[in-house]
Amino acid sequence: MKPELGCCYYPEHWPDERWAVDAQMMVEAGLSWVRIGEFAWSRLEPKSGQFQFEWLDRAIETLSNAGLKIVLGTPTATPPRWMLETYPDMLAVDREGRERGFGSRRHYCFSHQGYREACADIVERLAQRYGSHPAIQVWQTDNEFGCHDTVISFSEAALAEFHIWLKQRYRTIERLNEAWGTVFWSMEYSVFEEIGLPNLTVTEAAPCHELDFKRFSSDQVVSFNRLQTEILRRHTSADLIHNYMGRIVDFDHFAVGNDLDVASWDAYPLGFLEDRSDYGEEWRARFARQGDPDFQAFHHDLYRAVGRGRWWVMEQQPGPVNWAPFNPAPLDGMVRLWSLEAIAHGAEVVSYFRWRQLPFAQEQHHAGLLSPDGRAAQGLLEAQQCAQDLQALGAVEQAKAPVAILFDYESAWAWQTQPQGASFDYFRLVFEQYRALRKLGVNIDIVSKGSIGEHRYKLLLAPAVMSLEPDLLERLESASDLLLIGPRSGSRTPNFHTDTSQPQLFETVFQRSVESLRASASYPVGNGSVEHWFEHYDVPEELVVKRTDSGLPLVIGRGQSFYLCGWPDEELAKGLFEELLHKVQVETLELPIGLRVRTTQTHRFWFNYDSEAVVYRGVELPPAGVKIEQIQ
Repeated sequence: MKPELGCCYYPEHWPDERWAVDAQMMVEAGLSWVRIGEFAWSRLEPKSGQFQFEWLDRAIETLSNAGLKIVLGTPTATPPRWMLETYPDMLAVDREGRERGFGSRRHYCFSHQGYREACADIVERLAQRYGSHPAIQVWQTDNEFGCHDTVISFSEAALAEFHIWLKQRYRTIERLNEAWGTVFWSMEYSVFEEIGLPNLTVTEAAPCHELDFKRFSSDQVVSFNRLQTEILRRHTSADLIHNYMGRIVDFDHFAVGNDLDVASWDAYPLGFLEDRSDYGEEWRARFARQGDPDFQAFHHDLYRAVGRGRWWVMEQQPGPVNWAPFNPAPLDGMVRLWSLEAIAHGAEVVSYFRWRQLPFAQEQHHAGLLSPDGRAAQGLLEAQQCAQDLQALGAVEQAKAPVAILFDYESAWAWQTQPQGASFDYFRLVFEQYRALRKLGVNIDIVSKGSIGEHRYKLLLAPAVMSLEPDLLERLESASDLLLIGPRSGSRTPNFHTDTSQPQLFETVFQRSVESLRASASYPVGNGSVEHWFEHYDVPEELVVKRTDSGLPLVIGRGQSFYLCGWPDEELAKGLFEELLHKVQVETLELPIGLRVRTTQTHRFWFNYDSEAVVYRGVELPPAGVKIEQIQ
């Protein structure tokens, strides 16, 4: 595969006579792709039923005449103001019962049937007009599902659809009462229509009520996306794509991805460091202009899995953004580094957001490849350099990873519902284990429950998987030379009842208690510690593989299967994983704090995320440096 570059462009923001200038500049910069249209509904349909496609016809012709391939977005993330006159109850409602009003974007409830009909109409009209256009080679559905906390809505429309969903799931109210445990606190229901949404309760709602509402909300995203893909499939053979976000677990991305051809995500390393990192001020200060060394890579591997091997970066940060608590400029060289790291993880396209910085509205401070007056910004210079890199690089073929981590959205919802500790966060647990592996220099795959068994791995990790059905456990064991599950894995049934048979790996192991840990109550283990969460087990001596410094069982197991009884900090995790990898003859490295490596079949990429030069095993890299070695 030979990777390419692109950008996001909004012809409706600029005079018509500028379009050809921009298109020519894009081509001269080495860009092959341009995304348009995903926010343009008010220009496509300025009044209900009155359509104006002629300007889009001209934009598409201008861009395609310059030789650019086009991604056309459906505009359903930004319903125009007149839509509220037609459907005043289409707005999402937050947990506190407040409508999420007009004036920005994503102001719709996924469950509103009238809005869905309006979306189907605009998508149908776009697909009929442009479905066979040769320049439009990819269609993007909507934009950034889940951004701005917009998956879950507590509206009347959601309540009506939730009742239908529950009837389909449980069939009878008696089955629902048993599943939810409603005999507790006299919460029993007589009919489905008595059930409300799990917000504005005096204290927490029944955990299965909350979990089912999260499942339902995810299914609404899936069906909303499918509404569009089914229309598009009737009119085009082009690839279908969606642009996901970073650290969004409110819906099952794998389920959405089943209706698409390609996955993509929007990579904003500096913004995410500021508003989505669990690490303190010292960490943020060290990587303020470079981004977290592992956050982008984790999502590259996650969305490669969501796309079943095919994925893009649809929006790559090119400079300071506008939406984080603080918005520094990237260290010179980082835009190129981020781009090449995505390529190293298998991205088919890296597309920069945006082509030109906008001089009005909410994103005035969001940098583009061009400044507001149309001059080249630093991001454009680095995109041009990256285009030259790709010319020299040629095809990049992915190598099979020796290690995989199971990522499960339902487990994220479960531990949001009952974390049992303020610091227990599923994403953070999985990400810290991913980081520990990255620091050992190994390639990592992310896998879903559904993809277990497609490949066999030297080491397979399954942290905090809510429910471990017997067939899943069998597939995990058969897909790995070594399996490490836990903590908290298999501790709940699908109906969120405690599963007292855990851990299922060992019939002679019994759980005495679990505890969540504040920072001052961690359990030391050598140079590391167990933090956040620990499980106490009665374990036969022959099954104890590793103990805490105080003698408590930490790793138990035999043969190829092991259970981790607590949440290891990164130092402990790195040591544990290194021992396991050496058992299966996987070579590891001891990388400096900011140095990362990615190995493909054809190349080895070295990335220096630090703001200082690094020298390691003969590899010399300046700050924000990249070194690419050809593999013979």
